Amino acid sequence: MNYLVKAINDRSEIVALEFNASSPLLAKELAARQGLRVLSLRPTLAGWFGSTPVRSRFSSTLLSVELLSLLDAGLNLVEAIQALTEKTSQSEARRILEQVLDGLREGMSLSQSLSRLPQHFSPLYIATIRSSEQTGNVKEALSRYIAYQDEIDRVRKKVASALVYPAILLTVGGLVLSFLLFYVVPRFARVYEDISRDLPVFSKALLYVGRTVAQHGWLVAALIGGMLIAIAYVATDRRMRAAIVQRLWRIPSVGERIKAYQLARVYRTLGMLLRAGIPFVRAAHMVEDLLADHLRAQLASARKSIEEGVSLSAALTTTGLASPVANRMLVVGERGGQIGDMLERIARFYDDETSRFVDWFTRLLEPALMAILGLAVGGVVVLMYMPIFELAGAIQ
Repeated sequence: MNYLVKAINDRSEIVALEFNASSPLLAKELAARQGLRVLSLRPTLAGWFGSTPVRSRFSSTLLSVELLSLLDAGLNLVEAIQALTEKTSQSEARRILEQVLDGLREGMSLSQSLSRLPQHFSPLYIATIRSSEQTGNVKEALSRYIAYQDEIDRVRKKVASALVYPAILLTVGGLVLSFLLFYVVPRFARVYEDISRDLPVFSKALLYVGRTVAQHGWLVAALIGGMLIAIAYVATDRRMRAAIVQRLWRIPSVGERIKAYQLARVYRTLGMLLRAGIPFVRAAHMVEDLLADHLRAQLASARKSIEEGVSLSAALTTTGLASPVANRMLVVGERGGQIGDMLERIARFYDDETSRFVDWFTRLLEPALMAILGLAVGGVVVLMYMPIFELAGAIQ
């Protein structure tokens, strides 16, 4: 549940922050960890309706890019963080960077300072920084994380951009149909009232809809609004989305694509963690949240097999987390001692496969939507004018 916390920070300023926590006590504890004195705490509207947590607007990727540039310029870590703090104009970003800087000045390592802000820095990011501190090469860790985020964003933007045009088509088509049904059809219905017995069956049905809309317009609008609210609730509720995804998994072709997308994220994250020197067993614990519930059990089984001495390629293949192509690539990676690099290559292979499927699906969906909307609008217009055509034929 999300909680809105009003508190006083270390500069005696009143701030309002939102925390995602399982209880009010945990929300207060998270605020206290940031050095805040809580004044009030209440659940947000999103918390009551169980929607997804509001994510922080602070970007760890942007921080990594800017921090890497300053470190390459010769600044040390404290100087770089201080420069970024002075540069930023956003109050939230400034507050976060000040807390990171305070931790560094207290003698903490960068990973320890970041771990005090779990709502802004993911465990993956903290683990990447922590592993680099052992070798003293923070710049390499930042470069790996930036490349990792670039690959993740590339596929995500590909999917999002593919959905923009269909969304525009649906919106425009829905508005045109609404205009016809709410404005045009009711007026045609009044014109045809005296000859309603001689109308074709489908025209009668359409005009009946028009009369219903004219007589009970507010009720119809309320029903449509209720449907839109229900759709929005399903789209934002985590349990509802999980139920829909579970049904999609059962469709063979769609389920395979979803699995490929999830495995690509897992492989890329595992590869980055292994290259950072984190053992596979620990890395598998960190990435299990990226998988669907029924795949987490398979990952746990693979982790147990590896603890018993089974090779990574055999464990992932036996549990169904590696395709034949991925298995062969993992065997080559094990032979050359480059498991991390090979996992990232497999992730890129899966990403390319997902991109090809998105392109194919988009090329199929767009003309199909245009045909459906065209038939719907054209059908309404033809049914409205069909009685006029019949009257004209009778006069001749």
